[in-house]
Order: sequence, then structure tokens, then C-alpha cells
Amino acid sequence: MTAHSLLTTLLPLVADLSRDLPESERYRRLLQAMRALLPCDAAALLRLDGEWLVPLAVDGLSADTLGRRFKVSEHPRFEVLLSSPGPTRFDSDSQLPDPYDGLVDGMHGHLEVHDCMGCPLFVDDRPWGLLTLDALDTERFERVELDALQAFASLAAATVNVAERIERLALRAEDEHQRAEIYRQASGQQHKEMIGQSKAHKRLVEEIKLVGGSDLTVLITGETGVGKELVAQAIHAASARADKPLISLNCAALPETLVESELFGHVRGAFTGALNERRGKFELANGGTLFLDEVGELSLTVQAKLLRVLQSGQLQRLGSDKEHQVDVRLIAATNRDLAEEVRNGRYRADFYHRLSVYPLQVPALRERGRDVLLLAGYFLEQNRSRMGLGSLRLTSDAQAALLAYNWPGNVRELEHLIGRSALKALGNCRERPKILSLSAQDLDLPDVSAPPALEAATETAPVVTGDLRQATEEYQRQVISACLERHQHNWASAARELGLDRANLGRMAKRLGLK
Repeated sequence: MTAHSLLTTLLPLVADLSRDLPESERYRRLLQAMRALLPCDAAALLRLDGEWLVPLAVDGLSADTLGRRFKVSEHPRFEVLLSSPGPTRFDSDSQLPDPYDGLVDGMHGHLEVHDCMGCPLFVDDRPWGLLTLDALDTERFERVELDALQAFASLAAATVNVAERIERLALRAEDEHQRAEIYRQASGQQHKEMIGQSKAHKRLVEEIKLVGGSDLTVLITGETGVGKELVAQAIHAASARADKPLISLNCAALPETLVESELFGHVRGAFTGALNERRGKFELANGGTLFLDEVGELSLTVQAKLLRVLQSGQLQRLGSDKEHQVDVRLIAATNRDLAEEVRNGRYRADFYHRLSVYPLQVPALRERGRDVLLLAGYFLEQNRSRMGLGSLRLTSDAQAALLAYNWPGNVRELEHLIGRSALKALGNCRERPKILSLSAQDLDLPDVSAPPALEAATETAPVVTGDLRQATEEYQRQVISACLERHQHNWASAARELGLDRANLGRMAKRLGLK
């Protein structure tokens, strides 16, 4: 490699340093330039986040790689690269497992990576992450000079540094990581990342940043399984209360007789079994955030008492007349249409309006396009680690099946599907494989033409042709329309017949253009 070719490759990246580019575009250009300079089948930029490596950009690897989170201690090659002060090229006969085995884009079957090298990136003299290059043949990197990779890595570190400084200035969030870390320690909960690149997901993240900086009460709505609790955690982490506790309560998980005690606490002897004085969730969350999940399940009586606390900040423990002052930010979540519940007299209007100061709709998984592959990658890596496999991947037909499916259970359904399918596929192997590939047959997804409840709602339906997603939506339109006609457009009755939640049916009808 000549100095001229190196300079020709690096000059456009130097020019990019002074340009206003999105972070993802900077990283994409970085990898493209590296592949032009150092020909390979795949390249990746990974950021070190504690004990994990998080892919920020990939070129030549499967789409789900961006959703994966690699635990450094489980990937010896990553450990070697991070412990080295400069570039490292692994021997082609190295017995260390490669994290990207089976993940090279466009490769069908179990062809493994045979040549691999990488370089650590340092920002402000601290390890920041890795650049990795992989090839499928053993001779690809024989003539590549490691000092060329070192020169490129230096410019990559400068690119990363610029991108991070621009982001910090734009978001004014220099202390966000520190506050989020304090929050995770205080809450005792494992940090879960919001993964996605779709427009719908990015809009949600922007709204979270916007409302997170305020102290407004937030009502998170969305279908079952979309990740409403994860959104609540993100709002808390983006708030000035991030170093204080986030306390959660699932209102549907407790009998009504215990909800008040859980929320407000009780004194000794307040009811049978109350042997000691106990603080409630409001007092535990004092100074921080209280997250009430399934808030649509609260009784009218509890709603009235909650309204008083929200308005005055004062509460009484059960069995006591002593007032306790609390400073709590409330975030609530529901999959019900609370406005409809108010109209039907099942929900207090004043409490509903107090909850929905800032309504936040979480998009369904089917509205997030290719995010399903990123999320699948995240769950695949979790299960690979849990099952002790070298690699766990999706075949191309499995990826197509995930994209075509309607996901009525959303992200939670995807998580359970990946775990279940991986376990079944491993059980069908006579010998433990190094690379386990999940096919569409392994996923065993239900018929995407319609949910069982919709199939039962009508005896016949016209045959539809064309694109699978379009055919699915057309069939759903026909079934819902026929059901509404039978019930004189009474949406609540139609929802009961179809076996759907009233709010979910409304959202589905709106998406299909029926409302």
C-alpha cells in the first residue's frame, strides 16, 4: 500500500471533520473508507460501554448485528484487541472463536470468518472502542500493513471525538451517562437499551428527550408488549431526577384491597395482617419518579385518592390521620383507551386529565419496519450467551418471515419467539453446533394472513393477491368491516367478537384506513 493511496482515502474523512453530519452518516463513511483502503468482507465500529461492546456501524454484516450487544468476557478476540495498544492481526488458524461467524451479509450456510484483524480506538487517552475487519479467505490480509490500519484508527478516533462533542453540545447532556449510571445503581434494575433506527422509533426517542427534561406527568399509551416500562425508565433517566429512585407498581398485579396499601403505605393494625408500619410507593419514590403500569385497572375509589395526592403532594397511610408530604413525578402507562373509559363512566374525567398532561404513544412493532431485525439481533445475542453457543444467527428466509409478520404481541412476542425457537432448534441438533442458524421453519410463526380471532369472525373471505403485507392488511380490512356491519358500527361490541382490546382495534382500524 502506497502513501499516496492512504492519503487519497483519508483526505475526504479529514474534510468531513468540519462538516455538519449526522453521527450515523459519519460512521458509515468511516467504514466505507476503511473497506476501500483495506479490502475485506466485513467491517465494524464498536463502542465500549462498560463490559459490553455496542456496534455503532457495520458494513458487510447482517442487519441484526447492530442490535447485538457483545459481552467482552465472552469473546476472546475482542479481549485481545482491547488489551493491545495497537492493531492486531489474528493468525488464520487461530482457534479463538470469532464473534462474527455466520454474520457476514449475503453468506448462506455456515461459512466462517477465516482472517481477522482489528485495532482499539482511544479518545482522550482512554479506550473508547474497536475497529474490526474480517475476511472469508485466509490470504486476504497477508499483504496489508498494520501501520496503515493504525493511521486509519487515529483518524477514526478523531471522527468519533468530533461526533461525540457535537452530540454533547446539541443535547446539552454532558452528564447524562453519569446520571444514568447513578439511576441504574439506585433502582437496582438492569439497564435496558432502546434499540431502533426507524422514523417511528426516532420520533419516540426525541419526545422522550423533550418531556424527560420537564416535570410533567406523562401517560404512556400503546399496545401490550411495546415496551412502555422501558419508555418510562428512559424518561426518568433523561430527567433531573435521574439520580433518585424510580419506583414501579403494576396496578393490575394486586387485588384492590392491597393497592392502597402499596401506594400510600399503612400503620400497624390498619387491617388484618398489618403487623408493622410500612411506607408506600409514593414515599419510597420521594424526590424521584413513580411509574404506575396498567393504570387503567385502578378503581374509582383509588383514582379519587390518587388525584388528591397528585394535586396536593400530601398523603395519609392507611389507618393513620398523619399527613406526609411527598415530591414525586408520576409516569403512568396503559393499553386501554382511557378517554373511552371516561365516556362509559368507568374512569374519572378529572383523574384522566391529570394523568394525560403529556400523552406519549409508543408505536407498535409492525409500524417500525426493519427495527424488528435489530431487536432480533439483540435477543439472539442474549440467547447465544445464555446457551453457550459460538454463534446464533437468522437465515435469510427467517429474516423475511420476521419482517412479514404482523406482531400482535409486539417486542415481548419477538423476545419470547427468539428464545423459544433457539431452544427448540438446539434440541433438534444431534451434535452441539458451533453456529446455530434459525430458519423460518424454526421460528414457526403463526399464519400471517390474520390472527385466529379474526379468522373465526368470518366464515368466508375473498381471495386476495399481491404483496404479502398488502394482502394481510386487505384481509384484515374485510374481516373488521364485516364485523362492524354486523354490530351496526358499535366498536366495543365488534372488539369483543374479534377478541381484541377496544383500543387496539381502534388503532388497527386507523392504520388500515377504516377510521
